[in-house]
Amino acid sequence: MSPSESKFCARCGGALAPHVDEGRERLRCVDCSFLVYGNPTPVVAAIVEHRLGASDDGPPHVVLARGAGWPEKMFGLITGFLEAGESPEAGILREVKEELGLDGEVVSLVGAYAFEQRNELLVAYHVRASGEITLSPELEATKRVAVEKLRPWSFGTGQAVRDWLKRRT
Repeated sequence: MSPSESKFCARCGGALAPHVDEGRERLRCVDCSFLVYGNPTPVVAAIVEHRLGASDDGPPHVVLARGAGWPEKMFGLITGFLEAGESPEAGILREVKEELGLDGEVVSLVGAYAFEQRNELLVAYHVRASGEITLSPELEATKRVAVEKLRPWSFGTGQAVRDWLKRRT
């Protein structure tokens, strides 16, 4: 549940009501005056450049994944929530290991993107990895897409793909 959908105060359990604070509408507890800011949740994302192994000298591929329960043709980047006390770089390498079973290395920061539909801040990285993919239960499928055939999509992590592809040319 996002903060804007909350009905009760996380501090005291009182009812939340709309309140204008510094020109922005927020929720405020009617009992203890606690303000709900609704800050975005940090999410890390990886453009995983994948090679099958040391002998793979073909063109580079990017791994896209389909999450459990996603529509059949919907694939995206590897993503996950940043955990407390974790750097974004460590977080994305953990997610690549957890979701794909791959050890990776961060090549570069691609950028940070607001994903307003989910109240998230996406921090995207280019990660290089090799080896055999092992799917986590969070994923239903992966596909390897040759970099020259990769096309960005219009929402969420698609912005990072767009920016990464622009820098490659």
